[in-house]
Formats: sequence, C-alpha cells, structure tokens
Amino acid sequence: MIKQDLNAFKNLFSGYTELRLQENRELLLTFVNGNNVLNKKSVTAGVSSRVYKNGSWGFSSNPVISKASIKDVIKDANDNACFLDSKINKNKKPFNNKIIVCNNDFSAKPNRVSQNEINEYIKEIDNYVAKKYPSLVKRSITLSCSDIEKNLITSAGSICYSMTPNTLLVIHLTTIKDGKPVELFEYWGGLGQFEDVLHNPEQHYSDIDNIYNELMQKAEGEYAEAGLNTCILDSRLAGVLAHEAVGHTTEADFVMSGSVAGQMMSKQAASPLITLVDFANTAFGETCTVPIYADDEGTPAEDVVIIENGILKNYMHNKESAQYFDVHPKGNARASQFSDEPLIRMRNTAILPGKSKLEDMIESVEDGYYLTRRVNGQADSTGEFMFGVNMGYHIKNGKIGKAIKDLTISGMAFELLKTVDMVSDELTWNSTPCGKKQMISVSMGGPAIRCKVNLGGR
Repeated sequence: MIKQDLNAFKNLFSGYTELRLQENRELLLTFVNGNNVLNKKSVTAGVSSRVYKNGSWGFSSNPVISKASIKDVIKDANDNACFLDSKINKNKKPFNNKIIVCNNDFSAKPNRVSQNEINEYIKEIDNYVAKKYPSLVKRSITLSCSDIEKNLITSAGSICYSMTPNTLLVIHLTTIKDGKPVELFEYWGGLGQFEDVLHNPEQHYSDIDNIYNELMQKAEGEYAEAGLNTCILDSRLAGVLAHEAVGHTTEADFVMSGSVAGQMMSKQAASPLITLVDFANTAFGETCTVPIYADDEGTPAEDVVIIENGILKNYMHNKESAQYFDVHPKGNARASQFSDEPLIRMRNTAILPGKSKLEDMIESVEDGYYLTRRVNGQADSTGEFMFGVNMGYHIKNGKIGKAIKDLTISGMAFELLKTVDMVSDELTWNSTPCGKKQMISVSMGGPAIRCKVNLGGR
C-alpha cells in the first residue's frame, strides 16, 4: 500500500510541482488445452515528480519509495525544469489550476481468494469446454488481473488517492474446417478484483455455449461481397470505432500535431444521430469500467462531450494543451507506470444510444451485413481505419442469414459516421488496454449503428 501523507514534502516544492507514488500489480494466467502455459505475477512501484517552469517540464523518477528518494526526485525534477527553462525560455504563464481532494478505493472486500483457488476456477471452466466440445482442436483461457494504486499531491492543492483494479477473462476456441483453423473468442470483466467480477465458473457456461455455436456457424460461413455495403455494426465495433478512429484524433496532442480533427471544430463531423462522450467516472447512473475522479496532474475529472448531434464540440486535454487552446482541462492526463509522464488519454469513450430497436434495424436492411465481433484494428491521425472482423452475418430481406468468414472493414471514420441513419437504444461497454506510447486501461462502448462500410470480402 502507498496510501500515505505526502504533505510533509510540500515545503520542497518550487513553482508548480506534482509528486506521485504508484504501484502496479499484475497477475496473468493462460491455460491451453488444460495446460498452464503462462503464470506471471509482477509488482512495479516507485515515486516520480514533475515540475513546470515557464513552459518547460522537468521529470524524475525512482523505483525506491523512501523519504530520501522522494526528496531526490523532487530536487532532480526541479533542476531539470530549471535547466530546460534556461535553454528554451518559453516564458509561458502559470496554469490556472482547479484542485480536488479525493479518495477512491475499489479494492475487493476482505477474504481474498488464493492463486490456487483462481487456478481451480479456470480449470473448472476448461473441464466444461473439454467435456462438452471434444472436437475442438484448441481451447485457450486467459485471466488478467491488474491493480493500479496511485497517491498524488500537487503544489496547487490537489490530494488524490486511488486504487483501481481491472479483471478480464478471455476464452478462445478453435476448430478445423477444410484443413484450416477457424477461431472465435469472447471476454468478460471490467472494474474490480477477481472476487468482485468472477463469482462462479458456471456463470460462463451459457456464454461458452453461444461462442461454440457461433464458431460452428462461422466454420460453415460464406465470404462477404467486397465493396461498400449497408452494415449494422454491433456495439463492440461501434465502440472501437469511437475509440480508435475518432477518439485518438481528438486528443489535443494529436490535434496539435496535425490530426484531421484540427480542421473540424464546430463543424459537422458525423450524422446528427451521433453524440460521442468521453466519460470520466460515471455514465447512465453507474460507475464506469475505468473510473477516473482526478487525473495524474491533479485535475478534477469531468465528462468531455466530443461530438454532439454530429457537431465536433471539444478535444481532450492536459493542462498544457488546455492552456494553448484557452479552455479548461477535464482530467485526461494519465500515466501508465510511476516512471511515465502523464499523456492525454481517453477514459470511457462511447457513442450514446439512440431510439431504434436492433431488430428493426436488421429488418430495414434488404441486402447487407450484421458485423458483431472484431479481432484487431488500427487507425491514424487522418481518421483512416482498418479493423478485422471475425464474426458477422449476411442480412437478406431483413432477416439474419448465413455467417460470414473473417474480413476487414476500412475507411475514413468521420465519413463513415456521416452515413449513420439508425442507432440502437442499447449500449454495452468493453474494457481493453490502449497502447498510445504507454499501455493503459480504457473502456469503450456504444449502441449498434447502421451505416455504409467498405468490406474487404474474399
């Protein structure tokens, strides 16, 4: 635990200063066909300080947490900031800081389970799959448990403690069709430690049955027709589109580097049916999967409405970019490890639900596709994207038809969003790591959307 009073070190601060203690704990287990092939537990902890002088930042970190090391990193960060300021002399004004005092601990209740009990939990799931579906050539189960504990104090007056755990279970099934592997996976989890998220192996059995049934449909599937098609993107695909292809282009550091969103402020960026929000900690009355109450600059976290009724309204900021754009930051500066400086990052990014029922959306399609799962993807600062889709169905005359084989979808995100003409009334969330320079947990979500999409096909 790093929950300790850091006020004793404030007398060492000179100018704007941040002091952060952080500990990251991770457990990673993988079983393949019943064999434990990965069993990794790690703890990374340390202290860092960051100092701002007239537009120049000085940073220092140390993996040892002690009074002496804390004093050292404060001094070194200040010296680094003074040195850079003497060379660059940006002469920028001080930040207009908002402050927050908060304590947000999402630790599990007492009586934590042992790793042996966790292993048995996974083995029981594996036994269910092995006995019920012996024809599978491969079954893989991965469990990832991470705890991120942070203790932050700033010279402006923010004092913030958080312990944010995340648990994710992934089940991956493989069969053979015509001598080639056919794969499908599903994952569950989110905010909480193992005991909070996974209660009983039996809770997954019906979901495993669904994955297997979809896998068999996919094995007998057909190729999609390449080209521009009317498609319904399920919530998982709409969520990743919102995060990868839109969210990243509206992070202010990318905007300042020339992202396509830099030319779109206050302009039509999507269909009027699309509203896109980066939620801080609470959405629709529930705690988000990645709840951020204060960021790693000590800024109070607030929701950021990125697109409202199709119009681009806001970028996401840290203190420095907010000063540049003359706006207030809303808590998007996040660091992965104690040795990392905060970067502008998303938190819980989602397209808001609309008014259409999914079944009505499907019935409205004469000839198109319902795309349900994605396997990988990439996007760049132009908004151009390419995602792999590993599950979907042909829609013919308003009815779900045969499953389709793996394909890719591609295009320009903002152009795709302008074609959206129906948005479902339900929203689901997915938790995943995001790798913008530093790997960090984010959440993305959305309803299903009907739009025009370019498919790779055969």
